[in-house]
Amino acid sequence: MTGKLRHYRMSKTQTRRKGQTAFHLALPATSANLGPAFDAAAIALDLHIEIDARTADDFAITATGRDPEICQKIENHLILTTYREILQAAGADVVPLQMKIKNDIPIGKGCGSSAAARLAGIALANHFGRLGWNHEQIIAEAARREHHADNASACWLGGLTVAAMSADGTVRAVRLQPKGKWPLLLAIPEEPLSTEEARRVLPAQYSRADTVANIQNSMLLLAALTRGRHDLLREALEDRVHQPYRAPLCPLLPCLCELKAGSGVLGAALSGAGPSVIVFLDPRVSAEKTRKLIATHLANAGLRAELLITSINPLGVRW
Repeated sequence: MTGKLRHYRMSKTQTRRKGQTAFHLALPATSANLGPAFDAAAIALDLHIEIDARTADDFAITATGRDPEICQKIENHLILTTYREILQAAGADVVPLQMKIKNDIPIGKGCGSSAAARLAGIALANHFGRLGWNHEQIIAEAARREHHADNASACWLGGLTVAAMSADGTVRAVRLQPKGKWPLLLAIPEEPLSTEEARRVLPAQYSRADTVANIQNSMLLLAALTRGRHDLLREALEDRVHQPYRAPLCPLLPCLCELKAGSGVLGAALSGAGPSVIVFLDPRVSAEKTRKLIATHLANAGLRAELLITSINPLGVRW
């Protein structure tokens, strides 16, 4: 694991002192795949889920922000399910928690909500169960539960991350620093799309030509982002592995890819498995002006989406 990481493991004295106090946690949304970097790269976004938790007699949740009815439903709650499973596997007591959740992350729309929830559950178990897990263990456990490491790595580390997960569950993640300004716009449709459905449309095998093209473009993508080469981005985002097959499920993508150079749009890609789309904006053009152009373009195509201007979050998890 590389990059400057905040020290997470607390001493026994600190843990005892903080055991009954509120524990605050904030985790960012993420956008994975980034076109050709399928299951390998992701960026953290400036949208968060914030959690204040303290020990209680029974589990209780109050939620504000996006999807409060999902966030405060105790039954099958992904954060609490993960929290319980981690503690039970470690042989630790499952201490009930009272949580206040403020959520800005769209749920089920390709913005890393499940990775953020799983990481939150793991972090809560680590804190209240006094497990002493380090960063590598936390990310690896979340990646195992997500079945890939891209969203989990970007959510925990922040910025632009590249991650690989081996057959034995070992995760290697590197945080990179994009060069220059990379303003973003997230186009979010009304209806969610399950990851299972988005995975189901993918083929079992790919041609050598498609595989090589994606390897080349993913390398070009990293060069564009880390070298500040806005001129390379449109070509670097081209993908042959997942986006052509998911486009029928995610009509925002082909529509937004129609926007040419000079429109204020550098390029667009599915955010995760979709249906949301991450749009890279030209920093030389007003982001609000480009947002209005995109809104008009979608309306002319008969499509609707929430359009959020955001940016790459360099920090990752905060507590």
